[in-house]
This record gives sequence, structure tokens and C-alpha cells, in this order.
Amino acid sequence: MSPDSAPAAQEPDPLPTHAPPPGLIALFLAFARMSLAGFGGVLVFARHAIVDQHRWMTADEFNETFALCHFLPGPNIVNLSMVFGSRLRGIAGGVAAFTGLLLPPTLIMTVLAIIYARFGDVEVLRRILAGISCAAVGLLIAVVFRMMTPLLKRMDVVVFILMLGVFTAIGVFRWPLQAVLLVAIPLSIGVTYVMRRKVAA
Repeated sequence: MSPDSAPAAQEPDPLPTHAPPPGLIALFLAFARMSLAGFGGVLVFARHAIVDQHRWMTADEFNETFALCHFLPGPNIVNLSMVFGSRLRGIAGGVAAFTGLLLPPTLIMTVLAIIYARFGDVEVLRRILAGISCAAVGLLIAVVFRMMTPLLKRMDVVVFILMLGVFTAIGVFRWPLQAVLLVAIPLSIGVTYVMRRKVAA
């Protein structure tokens, strides 16, 4: 066996190979299905569709894209639709994904808002909404663990320290999000750069 073939044999099985880029209609329909299925939050269904079902992104690429969208102003999943669509099909793709994500639920929520304005004081409806909120929290916890899977597989100690540091700063000490990000983002970029330089060397 030649030395050149050894590194290739050690690489993990490329399970999440990229599928062909979708067309504009396919993008619109895919994000429309995500939005209509996304009870309690679209992120869970977006990750499943993009990574597991269509394989338009790997798990790492999705995490990196979502991290970028998380630091941009505006709703994270809306930012993700624009970034993802633009990455695959340019500005038109971003508009298609954005429209597919927002148009169906906007129409549905307009109708539901009218109904809620009339029957919002009904006790049964309040209990239903309380149950839905519990399910939404469960879905969010589930997708967080799914997004952590690539980190757990790599077992990067430095990554876990940074992650726990940000969680502790925001979740425990209640420090301002903006202040934490001003420190965490440059630190994360610097650590990642150093680690990749070491791997390349």
C-alpha cells in the first residue's frame, strides 16, 4: 500500500455526500413543507430535511451555517433560509427559500389570529396552547442534541470548553448576549485557526 493511500483509508465514510442542488421550485416547496410541519419551531424539521432527507448539507456545514445565522440580526431560521437558498441558487434561491418558509404560515396565522381574537379567552384553548409549548421545548432540546453530534464524534476538548463557557456566561451568570459574543466569536475563530494549522502541519 502506498503512503498516499493511507490517509484516504482513514477518512470516515462520506455518508452525507451532497445531492444535486435543487431548483427554485424544489427550494420553495421544501421550505414550505418545513414551515407547515414545524410545530413548535422549524429548526428541527429544517435540519432533518436539509441534512438527513435531501443531503443538501453535511451536519458540520449545517452547524456552521446556523452558527453564522445565529449571530446575524433577525430570526435564525429566516436567516438560514436566505443564506442556504443563496448558497445553492444565488439571490433567486434565497428568495425562493425565504418565500416558501414564510408564506404558508403567514396565511395560516392570519386566519388563526382572527379566530384567536374571538375565542382566545376559552379555557380549553389555553390548555391546548400550554401543551403545545411543552412540545416546542422538547423539540428544541432534541435538535440541540442532534446538532451536538458532530462535536461529540470529534471529541474536541477545546470546543467543549468554549461551548460550556458560553453556556455558563449566558445561562448561569446572565451576562449580556452581545458582550459574550464579542469575546466568544474572536476566541472561537482564533482557536479554530490554530487547531487547523496544527492539523495541517
